[in-house]
Amino acid sequence: MSHKRVPKRKIVFAGAGAAAIAAAAILLPNANASQDDNEAEAQPKKVDAASAADIAARLASQLGEAFGGAYYDKDEQRVVVNVVGANNNVNVQVKSAGAVVRSVENSTKSLQTAARTLKTKATIPGTSWSVDPRTNELRVTADSTVTGANWDTLESTVKSLGAGMATLKKSTGEFKPFVAGGDAIFGGGARCSLGFNVTTDSGAPAFLTAGHCGVAAEQWSDSQNGAPIGTVQDATFPGDGDFALVTYDDPNTEAPSAVNTGNQNVDIVGAAEATVGQQVQRMGSTTGLNDGSVTGLDATVNYPEGTVSGLIQTDVCAEPGDSGGPLFSADGNAIGLTSGGSGDCTAGGETFFQPVTTALEAVGAQIGDGGAAGGGGAADGGGADGSGAAGDGAGADGAGGAAENG
Repeated sequence: MSHKRVPKRKIVFAGAGAAAIAAAAILLPNANASQDDNEAEAQPKKVDAASAADIAARLASQLGEAFGGAYYDKDEQRVVVNVVGANNNVNVQVKSAGAVVRSVENSTKSLQTAARTLKTKATIPGTSWSVDPRTNELRVTADSTVTGANWDTLESTVKSLGAGMATLKKSTGEFKPFVAGGDAIFGGGARCSLGFNVTTDSGAPAFLTAGHCGVAAEQWSDSQNGAPIGTVQDATFPGDGDFALVTYDDPNTEAPSAVNTGNQNVDIVGAAEATVGQQVQRMGSTTGLNDGSVTGLDATVNYPEGTVSGLIQTDVCAEPGDSGGPLFSADGNAIGLTSGGSGDCTAGGETFFQPVTTALEAVGAQIGDGGAAGGGGAADGGGADGSGAAGDGAGADGAGGAAENG
């Protein structure tokens, strides 16, 4: 199947624009008030992770080069914003937004420049890097396959970035798209997982899954050797993401927006950006339900199949068979699609996810009822055997972990 990519389309989530405008009106300081008054009155406020992501995004656009990233302090339920320099106006803006000011050395722009240097000089299979705002550095990782001259190149490149710009560590596992599955979809001899049910911009029921599944086969079934239920319309892997859109062949397919965790269904109410420090849950057909936190953003992973950028890095464990499965928050927001990583659920490791918001924008779709038949979600996503037994990727780059997702 040839790689294809549709142009990005604008997506409107109901109420999102109005909520953002209202929040901005509340958070922006009164133009007639003095900076001293604003700074004295503004106090850090407790927020949830979704609100933290909104605040961080807004301040990133307002602060420019003074912005050094942000993260969510889950214990204090507050947003911590990294600020470069000693501009009092910047501090007032951060505090007026209800966030905590933290003075740092590296701006987001300088970290992005360092990441581009790594991409140019150290794009080596088995390596990854992501921005960690808690340390205000790039987190660079090499898996067990990076040795000899490759390790020397990576190490020297990291050192060339300068002190305090990046940290380098070794992982005992091997970076790869996760293969096999249990609660699954099948295509071309590969076994993958349905991620989230969606509605396309034309109103058709569809689902998202991993891009390395979408490039492995054009048609997918909900049972091994069964009749196809969906056809791939868009797939990206490797490159700027790891996601695919599969439309259901039957336009009357009912497609609920929910993730089956085994004991209950978690309703998926929308999609949200990830925030470092945010608690998340992942459902996978091999390892079931696991939780953890977001540890890095804008991650680049150099898989053996090629480089994938723009991912979310987490400490949520995963194993072969979990690929394509959903990453979501306890309050029902779709966060990511399992891409790959290293380690397992015994020793731990790094796991990377495709942001759902980016995938939705790229393929022109939305979570929930967009006018599709049967209530606008999608069908039972995977569910082939539900046993959690590992399957065989059968030559495909990956397959999936799953859920009955929406």
